[in-house]
Amino acid sequence: MFKLTLKKLAVSIGLAALTLPSLAAAEYPEKPITMVIPFGAGGSHDLNSRVITSIIPTYLNQAMIVRLTPGAGGQKGTQEVANAPADGYTLLFTHNYVDMLQQYVENLPYDPLEDFIPIARVNYAPIGVVVRADSPYQTFEELIAAADKEPGAIQMSHSGNWGALFVPAAQIMKERGVAFNLVPYKGGGPAMQALLSGDADVTMGFPSTLSTQIESGAIRVLATAGAERMFDDVPTFAEVGVEGDVGFMHRVLVAPKGTPQEAVDKLTEAFAALVEDRTFTRMMGRLNETIDLIDGPAYQKLREEQAVAYKELVEALTK
Repeated sequence: MFKLTLKKLAVSIGLAALTLPSLAAAEYPEKPITMVIPFGAGGSHDLNSRVITSIIPTYLNQAMIVRLTPGAGGQKGTQEVANAPADGYTLLFTHNYVDMLQQYVENLPYDPLEDFIPIARVNYAPIGVVVRADSPYQTFEELIAAADKEPGAIQMSHSGNWGALFVPAAQIMKERGVAFNLVPYKGGGPAMQALLSGDADVTMGFPSTLSTQIESGAIRVLATAGAERMFDDVPTFAEVGVEGDVGFMHRVLVAPKGTPQEAVDKLTEAFAALVEDRTFTRMMGRLNETIDLIDGPAYQKLREEQAVAYKELVEALTK
């Protein structure tokens, strides 16, 4: 009788476990999340990600690990995430040009609109045209005049064809009717190093990558994007005759399509809390970066608008 009772008890416990799966299921995330950046070390995405991943564990209860995967103008890292399991543990921290423009200039092994869903647009950044402090070009107009005099002689380093530095450069050349020799590097960091080492005459950069170099006296900013001046003594693109929507990069976190809604919701909540965090806002301020969160559904609408605009832009620049 006693043995039989124990046997019945064991069976009862087993059935209870089967009928209460929710008690055993772990909530997302139950392990660290990997943030893939399809660019090289030292660029603005790398610097922004270090701030994000230092604070976001507070709101996810798990670490977020940065993995730099540069190559093919951002396509290598992007494909890695496109091929990753759609489980919320591999995300892509990219920008609008790689995300929505490259499809019109490259035969991509993935479909950006079909293979990814946006989690959040964290911020945007206006770009600046920079030279070394010892450069002979004191102003933007002097740079343009030199490029006009010797087409192709000025070396401009950038972060990859049709990337965040390339597109504004191409737009400036089109607007002002000049030609730079555009030399690709594996990210904004390497492009800046090329300038500092003397391998390039000019490059572009975003606030987070310019701050340290400006403070050290290594570079001079000639002009910046935006309706207002980024620096008091530096003119905007509009002031130097470069009109239109030139030089704005959106930093966006996306996930493979099919990622569980539970994971999407948790990530969305975490980033909404992140941008209100005082330590986060202080650290981003030190980088001179904006904080301007747009949630996934709202940014998806913007992505679709970007796709139309970038198709028109590529057609205009490649005629």
